[in-house]
Amino acid sequence: MRTRTIFLVVSILLLAGFVALNLDEFSRVSMLSLGFTTIQVPLGLVMLLLLVIATVVFLASTLYMQSTNLLETRQYARELNTQRELADKAEASRFTELRSYLEVQALAAQHREAAAATVLAERFAQQQQLLLTRLEQSDNTMAAYMGQLEDQMERRNGMGSAQKDHLTMPLV
Repeated sequence: MRTRTIFLVVSILLLAGFVALNLDEFSRVSMLSLGFTTIQVPLGLVMLLLLVIATVVFLASTLYMQSTNLLETRQYARELNTQRELADKAEASRFTELRSYLEVQALAAQHREAAAATVLAERFAQQQQLLLTRLEQSDNTMAAYMGQLEDQMERRNGMGSAQKDHLTMPLV
C-alpha cells in the first residue's frame, strides 16, 4: 500500500476510536439553527455525518481521477504501441527499399564492369592484331633486307670469283 492510503486508514480508525470513546457527547441533543427554522439534533452526530460525507466525496473523486488516469494511460499505451508498430514497419520498409536500391546499384555496377571488360577485351584484341600486323611487317621488312643483303653478297661473291677466274685464267 502507499503511504497516503495507510495514513488515510489510520486516520479513519483513530476517528472511529475517538467517536466510540465519546459517543455520549456526540449523541447529546442541541438546538441548531438552519436560518429559517431551528431543530433539536445531536451536534456531534451532525458534524460526524458531514465528515463522513466529505470523506466519501473525497474518496469518490480520488477514485474517479485515478480510474480516469488509468484509462488514459492505457489508451496512450495502446496508441504508443500502434505508433511503435508503424515506426517498425516504416523502418522495415526503408530497409527493404535500401536493400533493393543497393541490389539495383550492384547490378548496375556489374553491368558497367562487364561492359568495361568487353571494351577492354576488344581494345586488347585490336592492339594485339595491330601488334601482329606490325610484327609481320617487321618480319617482311627484315626478310626484304636479308634478301637484299644476300643478293649483294652473292653479287660480290660472284664478282670476286669472276675476277679470280679472270686472274687465274690463262691468257691465250
